Amino acid sequence: MTLYEFFIDPFAQFAFMRRALAACLALSLACGPVGIFLLLRRMSLMGDALSHALLPGVAVGFLIAGFSLPAMTIGGFIAGLGVVLLAGTAARFTLLREDASFAALQLISMALGVLIVSTKGGNVNLMHILFGSVLAVDDQALLITAAIASLSLLLLVFIYRPLIIDSFDPGYLQRSGSSGMRWQLLFLATVAMDLVAGFQAMGAMMAVGIMMLPAIAARFWAKEIWSLMATSIVLALGSGVFGLLFSFHYRLPSGPAIILTAGMLHLFSMMFAPLGIVRSRLLRHGRHRKG
Repeated sequence: MTLYEFFIDPFAQFAFMRRALAACLALSLACGPVGIFLLLRRMSLMGDALSHALLPGVAVGFLIAGFSLPAMTIGGFIAGLGVVLLAGTAARFTLLREDASFAALQLISMALGVLIVSTKGGNVNLMHILFGSVLAVDDQALLITAAIASLSLLLLVFIYRPLIIDSFDPGYLQRSGSSGMRWQLLFLATVAMDLVAGFQAMGAMMAVGIMMLPAIAARFWAKEIWSLMATSIVLALGSGVFGLLFSFHYRLPSGPAIILTAGMLHLFSMMFAPLGIVRSRLLRHGRHRKG
């Protein structure tokens, strides 16, 4: 098999591969920067908790309208927004920390979502909702994914400056008279929007992978926030492209193939990137010999 046949031919011949590639591009642009902020704010696991929180809303949409993407998208966003508000309220007015609230709501949401889906559909329906299929993205799904991703980017631009301040100096934000909780809730709403956008392509369980794995891997390549975001986007898109190709050529499930590709890029970055293990050990060894 030539390089052209491996890399170009699938996208040149098949419209579903081009739609899948466009969906991966939209998700990379939206999820890459958000994943960096989750990492900076030490909220990496909250993204996973929020992805589980979408399940009841998606399941209710499925129960009402079957495999209607608009219904499941609206249901997922309402459920995610509801969990964000509940966790924020609990953190503000009770002794529970926000992460503890998310952990509790994650378990409840996941169990409730699986229970709702199981009452109407079989394992195939449940697997589709949990793990998605980017190769099955049609024109309607692509438009919805791109629209939600675009809205989340606009919201992130709106909250970018206060979010940066709140991430590094929350005391300054409070002294300036602005509420950190408000920006936190808006940011978590942005995370929920990105997870809803990734739901059709990756499924509720896998969507957080394309958000977090490239962001974590980017930490080994860059230091400044803008370069972290750019690197995360590039790694997410690379994971999408190579995951799609592996899925196409070797008949693998598309969502897990993309996430495993992102995982391999993360492991490679951890070992060989400028801030990775090997380079860091070589630099330390060189300084030790000079000393």
